[in-house]
Amino acid sequence: MSDAPFFVSSQAATQVFAWPEAIAALAQAYAAPPNPAATPPRTVAHDDGAWLRTLPALPSGGRYFGAKLMAMAPASAQPGVEYVIVLWDRETSRIAAFVDGHEVTALRTAATSAAALDRLAPPGPIRLGVLGSGLEATMHVRAFSAVRPIERLVVSSPTPARREAFAETAARDLGCAAEAVADGAAAVRGASVVLAAARSRGEQPILHGDWLAPEVAVVSIGSTIPAQREIGASVVAASDLIVCDTVEEVVEQTGDMLEAARAGIDFAGRTFSLHDLLAGALDERLAHAPRRLFKSVGGGLQDVVVAEVIVRRALEAGLTTPLPIGFDTKE
Repeated sequence: MSDAPFFVSSQAATQVFAWPEAIAALAQAYAAPPNPAATPPRTVAHDDGAWLRTLPALPSGGRYFGAKLMAMAPASAQPGVEYVIVLWDRETSRIAAFVDGHEVTALRTAATSAAALDRLAPPGPIRLGVLGSGLEATMHVRAFSAVRPIERLVVSSPTPARREAFAETAARDLGCAAEAVADGAAAVRGASVVLAAARSRGEQPILHGDWLAPEVAVVSIGSTIPAQREIGASVVAASDLIVCDTVEEVVEQTGDMLEAARAGIDFAGRTFSLHDLLAGALDERLAHAPRRLFKSVGGGLQDVVVAEVIVRRALEAGLTTPLPIGFDTKE
């Protein structure tokens, strides 16, 4: 079955993944003229506590298109979320691959943020303040190091052992000075780039506007639905330029922006799409915007673009698993 689909595991995906290639692919995808019909909003089906989320995309110029699906049934014996990216081949119109989306989700989120940061942060070394020490924070620090040298990193998170381990790993792997602190304000103080990658306990903001340096680029990725909070309304108020991967979803569906709107903050005239940023439409505005915010909720375009990069490399490395299955084709 030469046209049989194959599987790419998370282990294979991380083994072949390369930050520069993924970041460049995403920058190219977002700089292309947007086609809303090819990147529709995510959908969520839910019933009796169970839910299924779908993120479809047909990237322009790519060989593959498809969707990421994730679901959970809380009443199950082993509740948890599994992710799968299903890819169709434009050349054959057949299902080509199933990619485990767990690691890919963190990789594509960080690579997208790095593509944005490459335009939002001035050239040269950065001083990085990190709020959070989990998988997303880990991936983001590595992605950022692919577009900017990290001169110094200060991390804060609730668990001392985890933040200490995070700082030690960053210092070892990235060759930068790294420090762990208990206080979020101390982590952010004087930073030229701030990463907020952790929702708070109790959904209270973990980053506030008066903590920020006069010139700073902030990346926030931890609030993606109305009930979640990560950055305070004061951060939105302090930002001269706000860039979103999907403007409508960020503005209308994240708890951070909804709270800023309830606080009476008018950010509409300062809010733009990632396409605007990467296509160069904001170059003049950047010159007059010392405080810049990138806020991301993720999207199917990111999943499919990065999955294609991974699939191509996994095929070259012989790390795909052929599946002994075939699908009937409706003519």
